[in-house]
Amino acid sequence: MTDSSLLSTELELQQQEELYQQLLLQTMGQMQTENPDSKVIRPQPGICVKTSSEPDKQKVFINICQSNSVPPPPELSREELVELLQAEDPSGYRVPMSLGEPHTEVDNSSQGCTAYDVVINQEFFQRCQKDPLFQQFVILVSVEGLENKYNLELSRDWKVLKNRKFLGSVSEQNIRTKSRPVIQELQPQENAAATPKRPEFTLLVEPPAGDPEYLIAEIKLPGVPSSRSLVLDVGEDRLVLTARPSLFHLDVFHPFLIDQENSVAQYNSSTQILTVTLPVVSL
Repeated sequence: MTDSSLLSTELELQQQEELYQQLLLQTMGQMQTENPDSKVIRPQPGICVKTSSEPDKQKVFINICQSNSVPPPPELSREELVELLQAEDPSGYRVPMSLGEPHTEVDNSSQGCTAYDVVINQEFFQRCQKDPLFQQFVILVSVEGLENKYNLELSRDWKVLKNRKFLGSVSEQNIRTKSRPVIQELQPQENAAATPKRPEFTLLVEPPAGDPEYLIAEIKLPGVPSSRSLVLDVGEDRLVLTARPSLFHLDVFHPFLIDQENSVAQYNSSTQILTVTLPVVSL
């Protein structure tokens, strides 16, 4: 005999789950309509890396996924990668990636652990699978990206799991397809012959002690008459500035997570200094 009340309860749960999925799809569709500069993707599993947090030695798993919706990094030969890893400052080469929110999972020992999803370009991922050096490189930049975004310290003693491509279930990620410029470009004249220079700049943290609330960038731009010739792009952990025509170019990464929508910039034409105030997101 089957208890009809149990069947009724299971049916209600199934209906609730279907309704939840419909609402979730509607919400994601609305998010994309309201924010055309981003889109929702469902990446494909890639490799699962096991490491641990420092100093408490809690298990951490990094799911490195793949998607063609994430742009590829610049072309890089194996010889160039070797030189890059030996360089004092390898930050000039960046791998575009989407860093997902932490989620709680259960490992094979039925113990609780934390997992993060990192999405990189599919073609670049496939190349990394063919060369152990490239695979270690993409794991390293994934670890450093998570450390910077979530203020973590992760062990470099990691292990790629052989029989598991993903821990947990693959979830959608909302990725930015276009950065929002703070200062708009107004049809400047191009000068292809000139090579832009890297301007002098300083990065200040306010307050100087305790939890940071603002990151303030002061950039010296001698010879720039007004903000109309500036193009400023603020990312979560990146600041890109171009002064037209081909006067200055600055591309700098910083270890903070920035509130892009509330960032502001002001150019003083008298001192020829651009001040960018970047609110820091508290984690």
